[in-house]
Amino acid sequence: MLRVRCLRGGSRGAEAAHLIGAMLGRTMTGWVQRTFQSTSSAAAAQQHCAAEDEHVTEPVQQECPVCSYNEWDPLEEVIVGRAENAQVPPFTAEVKANTYEKHWPFYQQHGGQSFPVDHLKKAVAEIEEMCNILRHEGVIVRRPEPIDWSVEYKTPDFTSSGMYAAMPRDILMIVGNEIIEAPMAWRARFFEYRAYRPLIKEYFRKGAKWTTAPKPTMANELYDEEYPIRSVEDRHKLASQGRFVTTEHEPCFDAADFIRAGKDIFVQRSQVTNYMGIEWMRRHLAPEYKIHTISFKDPNPMHIDATFNIIGPGLVLSNPDRPCSQIDMFKKAGWTIVKPPTPMIPDDHPLWMSSKWLSMNVLMLDEKRVMVDANESSIHKMFESLGIKTVKVSIRHANSLGGGFHCWTSDIRRRGTLQSYLH
Repeated sequence: MLRVRCLRGGSRGAEAAHLIGAMLGRTMTGWVQRTFQSTSSAAAAQQHCAAEDEHVTEPVQQECPVCSYNEWDPLEEVIVGRAENAQVPPFTAEVKANTYEKHWPFYQQHGGQSFPVDHLKKAVAEIEEMCNILRHEGVIVRRPEPIDWSVEYKTPDFTSSGMYAAMPRDILMIVGNEIIEAPMAWRARFFEYRAYRPLIKEYFRKGAKWTTAPKPTMANELYDEEYPIRSVEDRHKLASQGRFVTTEHEPCFDAADFIRAGKDIFVQRSQVTNYMGIEWMRRHLAPEYKIHTISFKDPNPMHIDATFNIIGPGLVLSNPDRPCSQIDMFKKAGWTIVKPPTPMIPDDHPLWMSSKWLSMNVLMLDEKRVMVDANESSIHKMFESLGIKTVKVSIRHANSLGGGFHCWTSDIRRRGTLQSYLH
């Protein structure tokens, strides 16, 4: 700022006043010029930033690449998980409750370390072949980022190492054009979302909605640290009492405990999905979608798709060993309930994280094509009797990591519309 002091007296005062006036004129002229230049530059910069912002945040004017309402419309794009760098989770209370006693020594010995290297290599090769076959069937295949899951991390509430990015169905739920990141319930899976973030950000930039469910602290209060399991009988008793290793301390859920049928979505309370998590999802998706909580005679409920797998409009595979308590609801709606045959996987094949019923954990490519395990000849015949062509792939070693075809994938885009199938 230019300071002006009042001047008094004759010609000297007039001269001073004239000098000051000239200085003020030059100053104001320069200020106006600089201001104009600055304003013009700022306007140009704003236009440039706006252009950059538009490039980054505005949806591209094209069809959204994310759209899936059910489990059977024609599959166009899918995320397939990775077995690379997979680690055995530390043997914590929540892991113990979700695994069978015969495998506990394996976790006690290998928790926090790599799965057996030779087995892992075979699993990687199987999934690569699965991806190739999906591409051959006309499906776009996307993959999560490879990450070093052996790195130990610490939050204010716990310390753990990671696990894998093998099962995108567990962490990503697609509802219409929305990607919902599940909060998860195992501490070893707390940071699993990081492997999928590059893909999710890409889909978001192209117009998809992106929601992250509330992340639980996974503090001790979320778990029943004294969960009393010693045998299958204990598991049945606890399940019948509605007692699970996860408490209602805070919301938690795995996306794989939900299965979609248009406007109706079915979910089970399980070892990894609590009622608070179900209620969060119910409120989030209302009123367009209705969440139905269903239950099964299952001693170890974790993920619904090897128990109750909807494979078409009004067509569901229902595990005969785990009958659905609400099956009459589906029968009254005119649904066809199909009981899949007993799995053929050998008893000596290691299934560290799941049961043999991965045989029914199939991926529908459309209503008339299904990806199914090449070794399960009895289920091939079942699908043939339903008029569904089987696309056979062997993923026996990949099964050992805890999932079948449905688990190993998350369908990003299926060609179809939102409908109601439960009348």
